[in-house]
Amino acid sequence: MNCKHLAEVRDPAPRTPQGCAECLAAGGKWVALRICRTCGHVGCCDNSPGKHATKHFHASEHPLIRSFGADEHWTWCYVDKRYVA
Repeated sequence: MNCKHLAEVRDPAPRTPQGCAECLAAGGKWVALRICRTCGHVGCCDNSPGKHATKHFHASEHPLIRSFGADEHWTWCYVDKRYVA
């Protein structure tokens, strides 16, 4: 099964390269970071207390995130619920 959302992949600049936008604003902490491949929102992963990357997906319906760590290189599609690249 191919992910039709791959056609929407962009590599926008991170809006908050220093970390999760919501955690930074609230003084929260994160485990790992994800970047939205549509708009560049940086949010924390689902192992983090805020789960802001997933919350961004639900609010925006932007389907693809990428790991935002130097040692990880993958893309996840929330809609298809699978790694796509």
